[in-house]
Amino acid sequence: MSEPAVPGTPYDRRDPDPWLALALDRSLPFDPAAKAALIRGQASRSRQFLLPVVRPFSRLVIVLAQLIHMVTPRWPHAPRFLHWSIAFGMKHFLTRDANTLILRHFHLGAQILRFIADNATPGFRPELEPMTPRRTDDVRANLFLNHDLNMYNFLIQLNQELARRGAVVGRVEHLDFSAITDEIVLDEIPEGRFNVIDLHTAIELYTPAYALLLTDRDFWRAANSLQLDETIGLYAARLTGEEKHLAMINNRHPLVPFSTLQAGFRLVLHGLSTEVLHGFLRELKARRAADAP
Repeated sequence: MSEPAVPGTPYDRRDPDPWLALALDRSLPFDPAAKAALIRGQASRSRQFLLPVVRPFSRLVIVLAQLIHMVTPRWPHAPRFLHWSIAFGMKHFLTRDANTLILRHFHLGAQILRFIADNATPGFRPELEPMTPRRTDDVRANLFLNHDLNMYNFLIQLNQELARRGAVVGRVEHLDFSAITDEIVLDEIPEGRFNVIDLHTAIELYTPAYALLLTDRDFWRAANSLQLDETIGLYAARLTGEEKHLAMINNRHPLVPFSTLQAGFRLVLHGLSTEVLHGFLRELKARRAADAP
């Protein structure tokens, strides 16, 4: 599936393509180009044949890493080498679709956090690391680690400010959508003959590297930041007064952490819920603009 499916696409009714059905479905508020990129990866030979081999190996390495960290919880600690290796792999082995979705994710997450801050605490901006990568080499600046740190720093600073004001996150009648954009600008992503690994398989490969090359505390924090999907989704629901996007959140209950063995799959779900929440906010922005006098 090289292009987004359109109504009228020929198919065999006796053997319908599941991916075609999902591509044509419009039940989720999902950017069409991003959804097409995700489906191409999910339907790829890489995910079909390589992922089943990679996944058990990945989980075994995570177990070994945790055994090592039981003895030396703060060693190894090589975030620069980790991000260099991730950037190298993205540039030389991941598909263009996978790289686009990864880079796009950082932009979406940053926009969602800013939207919440703009509306929950107007005039206050939490001090966070910038998350606007345009090319794979930008990952080298500890981008993944900083993304995780931003999540916790955002929650701490936002709630400290709310407590200072004696305020709570509640419905806002006139929402500020200036943080939410319709397009994410990226540089052209090159694709060579070896760029064949899909997004899901790549995440399963990177997760054990994360476990090995970061401290036990850093990996634990990163894995459990995924469950903050529920917290961010609830903030958005309280601000907008709408809750339909909450049905797509699978990383729930941050007070009761999941096993880190599931981090790879949960990271894929994290990307999906971020796309859906951002798509929901884009739709709401367009709807409010159309209703404005």
